[in-house]
Amino acid sequence: MYMMYGTFTAYILFENMCRNLLEIDDTHPLFHKLITGFDNKVLQVDKRIWEFSKKAEKLGLSGIVLKSEPKDIAKAIEAAPHGRDFMAEFRAFLDEDGWRMQRMSEMNMPTWIEDPAPPLTNMKQFLVKGGGFNLEDERAKLGKEREAAEKEVLAKIAPEQKGWFTTLLRLAQKSGVFSEEHDHYLDLYMHALMRRSAMGVAKRLAAAGTIDSVDDIFFVIPEEIRKVAINPDQFDLRPTVAQRRAAWKEWCKTPNPPVILAPGFDMDQAMGVLVKSNDPIALKVVVGAMPVVRPELKADLHGTCGSPGVAEGPARVITSEDELADVQPGEILVAATTSPSWTPVFSFIKGVVVDRGASLSHAAIVGREYGIPVLMNVFVGTQKIKTGQRIRMDTNMGALFILDK
Repeated sequence: MYMMYGTFTAYILFENMCRNLLEIDDTHPLFHKLITGFDNKVLQVDKRIWEFSKKAEKLGLSGIVLKSEPKDIAKAIEAAPHGRDFMAEFRAFLDEDGWRMQRMSEMNMPTWIEDPAPPLTNMKQFLVKGGGFNLEDERAKLGKEREAAEKEVLAKIAPEQKGWFTTLLRLAQKSGVFSEEHDHYLDLYMHALMRRSAMGVAKRLAAAGTIDSVDDIFFVIPEEIRKVAINPDQFDLRPTVAQRRAAWKEWCKTPNPPVILAPGFDMDQAMGVLVKSNDPIALKVVVGAMPVVRPELKADLHGTCGSPGVAEGPARVITSEDELADVQPGEILVAATTSPSWTPVFSFIKGVVVDRGASLSHAAIVGREYGIPVLMNVFVGTQKIKTGQRIRMDTNMGALFILDK
């Protein structure tokens, strides 16, 4: 978190210099070229999964994977020749990089180590796509474009300002890396370790009859655990768990609001408070720039550019990580937002449209690295666009057109 605030603050200072000296901000294609073409841990994990897809092909396991449902892939592989060795190697990979859940900061979700279906599904998607790991070729191209962009902008900077400009540029270029690796190590890895600890306590409480099952631990608060931990067989938390589980199930029937607002306080006011806070994470991950409506374009939706480009294709509206297996090559992903568990699908989709996002949000960073357009802050994309509708997005103009009405 400390490193994110440091680099994100430098990012804002760098954007301010670009705005003043070059008349561009962090939604401009030239700005994007300056900060793109860097590896990070999330992308490295994706590459390892792609390597396993190639290994599955070599061992003759790809047919088994392709015809299996996500929950059955592991069992189907283990029943095949060479399958046990393959899964042993895959689980060794998970022992290192499987400390993550499908949703960030969600301790109540199983980790990849407990349930390998999500990464195996990613492997299946790589098999469907075929070919190489295109991110590496894309990064080489982006690296050359970045060097050319640096040369172009530095030629426009006065000699007395080049030192500070270059310093901020180098820090800004690390912002995307820190943002993604923050997700990996803090919001995923650390919460996975917290889950492991909680499950250890849960097994003791379940064995003593304090709770019915290990999953009940996620409906118990720390003060209650401290109270019962010494003599768990003397306490019964099951009525409390049952009440809270029932309340949680009711909450799950409707989607969470993007924010919880006080009476009489609307979303515009909330955004205004975040902007005034000058908090770099709020500004560059959560809020972002507001779209400029251009009536002459006759667009169905307006947004801001997270990654430059134009794309046209069928939409795939995703509201939950559970639906990621449905994403097909050549589609344009439409979502409220994205996170590291979504990254593998970026390798075979044409573009991304998100209701909310900023230039250092996951969708924007990964979209730029994969060289696909990302349109952010359309606000109602998941409401107005339907899966299967053909859409065209032009992030350079901040516009989206629904071609199938």
